[in-house]
Amino acid sequence: MPEVTVEIEEAGQRLDAFLALALPDVTRNRLQQLLEAGCVRMADGSIPKKNRKVASGERYTVTLPEASPVEFLPEDIPLDIVYEDAELIVLNKPKDMVVHPAPGHSSGTLVNALLHHCGDSLSGIGGQQRPGIVHRLDKDTSGLMLAAKSDRAHQSLSAQLSDRSLSRVYQALLRGTPRQMEGVVDAPIGRHPTDRKKMAVSAKNGRRAVTHYQVLESFPGFSLVQCRLETGRTHQIRVHMAHIGHPVAGDTVYGGGSVLGLDSQCLHAKAIRFRHPVSGEEMAFESELPLQFRQVLEKLRAQS
Repeated sequence: MPEVTVEIEEAGQRLDAFLALALPDVTRNRLQQLLEAGCVRMADGSIPKKNRKVASGERYTVTLPEASPVEFLPEDIPLDIVYEDAELIVLNKPKDMVVHPAPGHSSGTLVNALLHHCGDSLSGIGGQQRPGIVHRLDKDTSGLMLAAKSDRAHQSLSAQLSDRSLSRVYQALLRGTPRQMEGVVDAPIGRHPTDRKKMAVSAKNGRRAVTHYQVLESFPGFSLVQCRLETGRTHQIRVHMAHIGHPVAGDTVYGGGSVLGLDSQCLHAKAIRFRHPVSGEEMAFESELPLQFRQVLEKLRAQS
């Protein structure tokens, strides 16, 4: 049962628009259905209208009913599982794998693979298209992901994402080297005004987005950085690094270009830390950089 609070810069937005940005893992169509069904409530228990203008400090609770039967077929796709128990799965997602079904990708996704591996045990909170999915990675981003096998695990992990106690660390190869070896990019991210498939830094329709970065190695024309997410907006690292003039190498969408023989962006979810949703135990996992990423770094080190 996600709970979201309106921040100062978000005041004045329509409720449905605010929720669409606050809950990116819930589709817009499903949010409209939830609003119409009275599944969104204010702190006093009242049911707001979807066109209500939200005010700073208001809290909204969204009740996510059980998902309808999943229509997507389980597929026997190998999974690189790092850890698994009755409540959750930690896995390494390869680049080129789409996380959940979408137009043009109705099969071969992580969800199809999870349906085969877990059967009926995936959490339904993500909805029909996203069972078990707690957070996402872009198609061309590799690395560690969490999936929930029970609704209580999904609720706990989603709450940890919201209160930022769930920590995610990424490594990326950037074009050029940032002027500061350590820094924070605090710039709101929203949908691109003309290209709906892209995101952009936008004070008008963006939500607060904060990325902490540290330069680990510097090469002629490139740098290896480590990024820690304080928020989790769509394409956040890619947009923020491009915003400071150093796009992710290989990211043709946000200006990284096709370089060094890369066929996709050099961005990897390196580490994740969270509390177990049932035992409360602190859990931490790390993932090795994928082969192509390592080969590019070896080439750059040799040239240096």
